[in-house]
Amino acid sequence: MTDETTLTGQAPVRDWPASDLDGTDFDPVLADLMREGPLTRIRLPFGEGWAWLATRYDDVKLITNDPRFSRAEVTRRQITRLAPNFAPRPGSLAWADQPDHNRLRRPVAGAFTVSAMKRLRPRAQAILDELVEGVVRDGPPADLVERVLEPFPISVVSEVMGVPPADRDQVHTWTREIISTTGAEAAGQAKDGLYDWIRSVVRARAHSTGEDVYALLGRAVAAGEISEEEAVGLAGPLQIGGEAVTHNCGQMLYLLLTRPELMERMRARPEARGPVLDELLRHIPHRSTVGLARIALEDVEIAGHRITAGEPVYVSYLAANRDPDVFADPDRIDPDRAPRPHLAFGNGPHFCTGAVLARLQTELLVDTLLDRLPGLRLAVPAEQVRWRHKTMIRGPRTLPVTWSS
Repeated sequence: MTDETTLTGQAPVRDWPASDLDGTDFDPVLADLMREGPLTRIRLPFGEGWAWLATRYDDVKLITNDPRFSRAEVTRRQITRLAPNFAPRPGSLAWADQPDHNRLRRPVAGAFTVSAMKRLRPRAQAILDELVEGVVRDGPPADLVERVLEPFPISVVSEVMGVPPADRDQVHTWTREIISTTGAEAAGQAKDGLYDWIRSVVRARAHSTGEDVYALLGRAVAAGEISEEEAVGLAGPLQIGGEAVTHNCGQMLYLLLTRPELMERMRARPEARGPVLDELLRHIPHRSTVGLARIALEDVEIAGHRITAGEPVYVSYLAANRDPDVFADPDRIDPDRAPRPHLAFGNGPHFCTGAVLARLQTELLVDTLLDRLPGLRLAVPAEQVRWRHKTMIRGPRTLPVTWSS
């Protein structure tokens, strides 16, 4: 970490490289920043300048729910960031402030409600059953990432979005490249390919009577509720969301497979798996560094620091989920801890649109794998599991397992 103390006496700026971390260990740079104080200053690998970083639970909730901090303003600036490619699209929920955010979210909200997920559940279970039956038929060992954790979320998200089966492999290739941090050119080309494809699908669905996301967007554009560019910007991040489920579940299963007491609890008490999954969601380091920034629209006092109008601010949900003032002994996995909402799916207006869908897929994956693969365990020593590098979303590249066939 590099210090850069300013003449104004502000906190030093810390360089935060996107380290290639194996396993589920917490990012040591973020741990240092948390110890340094609730509000620090960071510089990420790309972009320009520095940004504030909030790591305390209450501060993170305040900033993410406060209209004085704008996402839309970021689109007009070049600020320090993790992603090599920065080209916000009109209509992207991620960069919208109120009231635009609600206007844009409205056309797709019906596809992600609890009732919609209940309707989806039998179809999602059938997709998963077919994948797991193939694993059982072929016998151990198997790579869960290749055989189940990648194809299942891709298929389910494709069902919800309305991606034709013939296009699903190509769409997955694009989304995987977009979350990579290997280079701006490749990510930019993948974005162009995906968004051009989305535009053509939205146009083709203008008069569709379906309830998939692309049909909903096609009708909303035809009715003049949103523009075509806004529809494309809305769909892109939703389509990419399947990648997060793959890698989050990979981390959660890795923890279950390397912590016998957790696995035994899951098997012995299947009716009480929910609190374990929530605790794992709180615990896993699901991303590299931080997500998307905000810009202060006016001077704001937080944690004894004055954030001046125009300055960029990041929050760390990972750090907030390890705040010792909120979660006692936060580095320990404790499913019996006093309930306190984790922030794994974000907070405020930008709470993850697909959170209910992600939770559905997570529950189905864990339940089905534990129930169908008795004695499930790693087929290699834990240190031989290979992890994804040069990516914004952390997770295992492979998860070789065996079981009692």
